[in-house]
Amino acid sequence: MCLAIYAEEHAQTVAAPERIGYAIDALDRFWRDQPVSTVRGETCRRYMRERGVSEGTVRRELGTLRAAINHCFKEGYLTSAPAVVLPPRAAPRERWLTRQEAAFLLRAARSLRIDGRHLAHFILCGLYTGSRKQTILSLRLDTPSIYGGYVDTDAGVLYRKPQGKRMTAKRQTPARLPHSYLCRLRRHVAMGRRFVVEDHMGNRVGDIRKGWSNAKIQAEILAESRGIDLDLSDVTPHTLKHTAITWTLQGGASIWDVAGYFGTSVDTIERVYGHHSPDHQKSAIDAINKRGR
Repeated sequence: MCLAIYAEEHAQTVAAPERIGYAIDALDRFWRDQPVSTVRGETCRRYMRERGVSEGTVRRELGTLRAAINHCFKEGYLTSAPAVVLPPRAAPRERWLTRQEAAFLLRAARSLRIDGRHLAHFILCGLYTGSRKQTILSLRLDTPSIYGGYVDTDAGVLYRKPQGKRMTAKRQTPARLPHSYLCRLRRHVAMGRRFVVEDHMGNRVGDIRKGWSNAKIQAEILAESRGIDLDLSDVTPHTLKHTAITWTLQGGASIWDVAGYFGTSVDTIERVYGHHSPDHQKSAIDAINKRGR
C-alpha cells in the first residue's frame, strides 16, 4: 500500500517519475503481500539476495522503499516508520585519464574514418566541461532547445539543461567556458555547425559506442608503436567527467568552484575527488606541523 500511495502522491511531482516507477515495479514483486511491519534488517537482506542484481541497484530500490515509508508516515498513513536497511554504498570509481592517455585517445579519434571523427569533438567537450555523455550529444550551438542544452558562444556560457526541463539530482547547471575551448566552438559556428558533436553531413550524433570502442583500440596500437604500454579497457565516456574534475582540482581550483562548474555537489567532490586537491587535508597537516615544533 505504501508503494502505491507514494507512486500516486509523490512520484508524479518529480522530474523523472519513471525512475521511481522502475524501482516500485521491482519492490512490488517482493513486498506486495507483506505489511510494512515486516520491513526490518532480515527482510531487507533477503530482498538483496533474491533480487539478484548489483548492490548499487538494490540500494536505489530500497532507497525508494524507505522514501515511500517515510512519506506515508509523514502524511499520517502510518503511526511509525520502520528502518530500511540498505547495502553499503559502493566505493566510488576513480578512473581518470593521464595527459598521455587523453592525447592518444584524441589522436586515435581524429584518425578514424570520416564518419567517426566527430568523436574527437565529443572527447574535447568531455575534457573541457565534464558533462555527461547524453548531455554532450544533445548540445546545440547558439540555439536553445527543449531537447537538449546549448552553448551561447557570444556570452561564453554552457547551458546543460534543455529549456523548460526541471532540475534533477543530475544537476545540469550552467557553466562559463574556458577561452581556449570557447574559441574552438566559435570557429565551429562560423563554419556553419549546429551541434557540438555532429557528423560529416551536419547531423547530430546520437550514438558513439562504435567509434569509442574503435578509438580505444587504435589509441593502444598508436601507443604500442611508440613503445608505450597503454590500457584503456576500463575507460568509458563517463571517464571524461572524472578526468575533467581531477585535472581541475590538480590545477589548484577550489572544491567549491569545481562543484559549481561541473554541476556536481560539494559532498561528491570532497568524497570522490578531494584527495586530488593540493589543499586536501591542508589544515590538518598545518596543525600537526605546528604541534611538532
